Amino acid sequence: MNYDAVLADMVTVAREAGALAQSYFKRFRELEIGIKGPADFVSEADKESELLIRRFLFARYPHWSFTGEEFDPVDQDNEHRWLVDPIDGTTNFINGMHYTISLALRRGNETVCAVLYNPPADEMFTAIPGQGAFLNGERLRVSEQADIGLFNVGTGLPTPGLQLYPGSYERLDAIRAPIGAVRVVGSAANSCAYVAMGRLTGYYEETGFVDTAAGILLVQEAGGIVTDWWGRGPDVYERTGTLIVANKATHAYLLDKLKDVPRKNPK
Repeated sequence: MNYDAVLADMVTVAREAGALAQSYFKRFRELEIGIKGPADFVSEADKESELLIRRFLFARYPHWSFTGEEFDPVDQDNEHRWLVDPIDGTTNFINGMHYTISLALRRGNETVCAVLYNPPADEMFTAIPGQGAFLNGERLRVSEQADIGLFNVGTGLPTPGLQLYPGSYERLDAIRAPIGAVRVVGSAANSCAYVAMGRLTGYYEETGFVDTAAGILLVQEAGGIVTDWWGRGPDVYERTGTLIVANKATHAYLLDKLKDVPRKNPK
């Protein structure tokens, strides 16, 4: 199947969802916020964005399945499934910072189309396997940086109630000490996009696959490496969420720093 037309539809709906989200984003101080967990906020914009995307995609692909962040999944096609995060980085969003709309199309166990859209920056990232990764039509490559002292690594900061691996901050300190910088982008999807375009040399975090499926394909198509924290491939990191995306040198560095973390077995 040729997915070029599908990708074009994904870009269209990402822009539409972005316009909707931006109408809320411009008045972020007024948003009514619900809380679904510590450091995990959900806003009216989150829900409206997902509903817009669902309606658009089901109108064009009525028999494909759909998994989003805000509503129950729709299970009907065993071959094709949408993975959608309508606003990845909701804490960023409600504080007036950059966020991402993430759409991935899965065919079986493969991501066959990926779109990430950063509406405040008007950055549209796209990828199809074997065709490369692009930002607003310009082809992307991961950073070639191999000097440890110049690595720029993204991650997230676990909160005490959500910290699944004791020693997270000690490991972060050990990772940070020899390198140039650690950055918390606040969106797993955007962090992957930044690796694909070279703004970050690598990114590691424990995060959800719906958040990162599109970003993972971007990194792979931009020449990056994607594994879990112990070097295991897609059949594992998709189920554990312990993700590294990086250029070759940063990937080796992060594997070394994370190798002693007790392994998380896939579900």
